[in-house]
Amino acid sequence: MGLSVLAAAGGVVKAQVPEARAGAGVLSQSRVYTLDEMPARKMANGGESRDVLRGALTTGELIGMHESTQPAGMKPNTPHTIQHTELIVVVEGTVAFEHDGKSEKVGPGGVIFVAYGTLHTVRNVGEGTAKYCVIQMGGDTKA
Repeated sequence: MGLSVLAAAGGVVKAQVPEARAGAGVLSQSRVYTLDEMPARKMANGGESRDVLRGALTTGELIGMHESTQPAGMKPNTPHTIQHTELIVVVEGTVAFEHDGKSEKVGPGGVIFVAYGTLHTVRNVGEGTAKYCVIQMGGDTKA
């Protein structure tokens, strides 16, 4: 009886997993993404951005990831409002997360949570180049 209950529960759980969004590449295989697969784009402020991955998880959520660098003393991206959720992991340097009328500093290993609908920018406040990885989830994330 215990096994049949587990089997039935497994069917229920599987039935609740949403389908990946139409047109989105489904990220269903584990893999490594190497730096040579991520060509750098130059940004207007002298920084660079590298797309790591974009697609839909097998559970249906859209996800995107990019790595950005921002030189010291350069103007950050214009404050903008996002219609998705972001996690920003600081790899090198010190940045200020400017949002909701405040500024919070974070250094290497720190994580910034950007809630859906937040007007924000990330500004390099250190002496050297800042590097951070942005993970976008849900909402208007491009697959």
